Amino acid sequence: MNRPTPQQQRPLRDHIRVTPGTRNAAALPREQEFDDPKLMTLLQSATKEMQGLRLVHLHLSLLDNTELSDTAVINRMLGEVSANAAHLQMFNMSNGDIIMLYKGLKFSAVEDVCKKIEAQLLAKTKMKGANPYKETTVWSILELSMNFVHVIRWLESITKAEGVAGALTPGVEAKPAIGPEELGKIDKALRMFDLSPFLFNQAIVNIRDDSDKNKEYFELYITIKGLQDRLSPDFDLSANKWLFNYFTSSLDQSLLRSLNHGLEFMGNESIGININLSTVLSPAFQKFDERLPAAFRGKVVLEINKGDLMENLQLYRQLLDLAAQREYRICIDGLNEFWITQFDLESLGCDYAKVFWSNDLMTLEGEHERAFLEKVETARNGRCKFILARCGTVTGLMYAHNHGIDMVQGQAVDTVLRKGIRITEAIKTAMMMDD
Repeated sequence: MNRPTPQQQRPLRDHIRVTPGTRNAAALPREQEFDDPKLMTLLQSATKEMQGLRLVHLHLSLLDNTELSDTAVINRMLGEVSANAAHLQMFNMSNGDIIMLYKGLKFSAVEDVCKKIEAQLLAKTKMKGANPYKETTVWSILELSMNFVHVIRWLESITKAEGVAGALTPGVEAKPAIGPEELGKIDKALRMFDLSPFLFNQAIVNIRDDSDKNKEYFELYITIKGLQDRLSPDFDLSANKWLFNYFTSSLDQSLLRSLNHGLEFMGNESIGININLSTVLSPAFQKFDERLPAAFRGKVVLEINKGDLMENLQLYRQLLDLAAQREYRICIDGLNEFWITQFDLESLGCDYAKVFWSNDLMTLEGEHERAFLEKVETARNGRCKFILARCGTVTGLMYAHNHGIDMVQGQAVDTVLRKGIRITEAIKTAMMMDD
């Protein structure tokens, strides 16, 4: 499962688991011409999938003479630096500002083009004051997971709530980020807290297997939102990256304590656990390992988020040794079409690679598509199996079927299984309707 990262769906974990308007903006229908509603909806729906997302904010509304801002040139300059981005979206705001969300670009390259844009603008006009982030520059580059609340509040300040799809309820402010004192209270409460009402499981299904044994394993997950509403309703647990990481570590410990009471509720099924690398090498995990029933030895998958892997590669190497000795399987979680091509899965020695479904997969072409499909083919012929996760619609299941991915997971899978329909039949029906 994906460990929402601060303000990023574990990948933070929701399963235990983000041009200038025309110069005469007031004369045009905002909902047709500007991207305020689109950006608001995106930010609110992506609060758990923000790891690696950065935001460029060009404050053109703060220029003394906005008539002198050549937006076509600005968009071209941003477009040139963003050509190789893993993800990129542009938004033209109703107040005249430009927002760009991106992943996979060097900070220095983006900073350089922002400075060039600023120099060009300030050669013609001047700023009227500091920008919303208390800086004196025409541009801001923000790590979205660390500045989510600031961006939301700025967006609300330029938009009437009733005119924005998905806007916060008028008069209701975004929750403040959790602080150390409040986190300490939550940490203490977790030690005595019963997680069972918040513990769920979701199947990873083999779409090539038409038998009743097509469940590869069941991922155990905890709803972060449910826990937040129960333990800290007045604060946003994922707004602060570092404190959120500490929280997930505490949550790991609580989950392991709960599982120490027994796994009978899973029957004979294999299970997957989202877990931090630091937790795997802790006394709490050692105790879990010692108490693991013999029937589950070899049937537990440890899901490690890609960000945790990249930051703690040495710990991951130690995990490989432990997994070999104690018969655990390993899943690298939280990947997308870009990141999957950056990892040598064979060298990492993992058993599964979990890729999040996105419509962006259907737009891959040229070298990017070839690189991705080569990874899929290599996985089919090797040890590591691909899982296409977060399949919210049958489109994702069809994509997996058509591109050689055997394992799928997500709401669409759950819906099909609840209806008593075989995954293979659901995909076959969908493909017939699509013809």
